[in-house]
Amino acid sequence: MFGYVVINKPEIKFKDFDLYRSYYCGLCRDLKESFGVKGQLTLNYDLTFLAILLDGLYEDNTVESECRCIVHPFSKHKTLRNEYTLYASDMNVLLTYYQCIDDWEDEKSRKKRRFAKSLKSRAEKVMKKYPEKAKNIELELKILAECEKNHEENIDLTSGCFGRIMAELFLFKKDEWKEYLEKMGFYLGKFIYILDAYCDYEEDIQKNRFNALKGIGNDEKTIREMLTLVMSECTKNYEMLPIVENNDILQNILYSGVWTGFDLKSAPKRDREQV
Repeated sequence: MFGYVVINKPEIKFKDFDLYRSYYCGLCRDLKESFGVKGQLTLNYDLTFLAILLDGLYEDNTVESECRCIVHPFSKHKTLRNEYTLYASDMNVLLTYYQCIDDWEDEKSRKKRRFAKSLKSRAEKVMKKYPEKAKNIELELKILAECEKNHEENIDLTSGCFGRIMAELFLFKKDEWKEYLEKMGFYLGKFIYILDAYCDYEEDIQKNRFNALKGIGNDEKTIREMLTLVMSECTKNYEMLPIVENNDILQNILYSGVWTGFDLKSAPKRDREQV
């Protein structure tokens, strides 16, 4: 379900793309140092966005360094790391572990079961570090799993579960920005859940799997309107945050990048309809 909160590369400045990549690489390094190679395999763009958002809001002391890696073995590249990339690395591992467990229970994916087992001790380390957060996320995942098991067709209920999971992630600390961060995460989570259901709709129906859109269908116009309403609430709360640093990157993602998955899915459908 992750991987939709990405940049729109053609629309971003070179310097901002390089900065974005430095955060991404910094998150990767934190994953490796905290959880090893297995941890690096959980790396995703969604939590990179969260790290950039929190750093833009709180402006922590960020450590800049250079390193080589498997992806870039011959030349050093810049990494940016701080307490927010470290926090994002913890959440990366925790969410991936829960997602693998869910995939095993829903689809009996042995691959995901093996990966979950390999992450278990690492995820437990995060649970001990953030017990309340882990408890809340696990509870919402159980509610979501029950909704899906019962073939709940009210997508406001199912997407709301994932929205509350993202709200929990966005709540880094309880301060004056708590309300806006929680609401921003909530609506972004709903957006991700609905978009994921839209992208998986045809395959889910073909394989007789649950899809939250089954009750209303996957009409492009209807889904776009639904997603637009949800994302407008997300961006409204984002605009309430006093973010100057990283603002161009964050706006690129929120106003353009998050729609990449929708556009990629919709384009082939429109092409088929025109034939």
